[in-house]
Amino acid sequence: MSEVKWIKLSTHMFEDEKIKLIEQMPESDTLLIIWVKLLTQAGKTNASGYIFLSENIPYTEEMLAAIFNRPIPIVRLALKTFEQFGMIEINENQFISICNWEKHQNIQGMDKIREQNRLRKQRQRDKQKFLQIPNNSHVKSRDSHVIDKEKELDIDKEKDNIPFKLIIDFLNKVAEKNFRETTQKTKDLIKARWNEGFKFEDFKQVILVKSNEWRNTDMVKFLRPETLFGTKFESYLNQKGGSQFASNQGSVKDDDYDDLPF
Repeated sequence: MSEVKWIKLSTHMFEDEKIKLIEQMPESDTLLIIWVKLLTQAGKTNASGYIFLSENIPYTEEMLAAIFNRPIPIVRLALKTFEQFGMIEINENQFISICNWEKHQNIQGMDKIREQNRLRKQRQRDKQKFLQIPNNSHVKSRDSHVIDKEKELDIDKEKDNIPFKLIIDFLNKVAEKNFRETTQKTKDLIKARWNEGFKFEDFKQVILVKSNEWRNTDMVKFLRPETLFGTKFESYLNQKGGSQFASNQGSVKDDDYDDLPF
């Protein structure tokens, strides 16, 4: 689903009894920050208030701690508090959802604005195409050429907008490393996978899967960009285990060493 770029926060938010009770708790400021981060994450997911890594993988406490850059015990306390206060629900599959999301976020209004933006962009493109056509001759071929150029520009723009820092920050947080996103070899690996069509969620999934598999084993030393983002990237992406992040402490089997990309 497409990401919502903004969410609504009530000006009376801090007059709510639940928020007032949270303000009296230890780490109250951090709990409120986590609450706002959960709301924004629900906007990014744009799935009627649900928050998840993918439709098949819910966020764990460890994942949220990494994403929100907060200690796991505080995230655990926040989730427990919000659930007790009826601010969130966590179903049997551990998927988190914001209670009354559609009621407070005016989903119809968001859809209307997205449609208006889509129509506005379409009008701009139509105007640009019209200005590039000098006369009515060969209109069909010229129009097709303009559309192809626009697609190329959109693809180039998307390729240039690679979130190197987000990817490496996430790897450093999950794997407890200190890699730099400015290293050229690291950037080249990420760019190569990005140009193949993989997105930020795919990089997160690979990091979580291999961290879960290699954590507390001799393989932990291979939690690095040249291993994770190399030619084995797609096979790592299709492994299972991301939703079990940090919960599996078992050893790595011998044949796992065959998966290394060097």
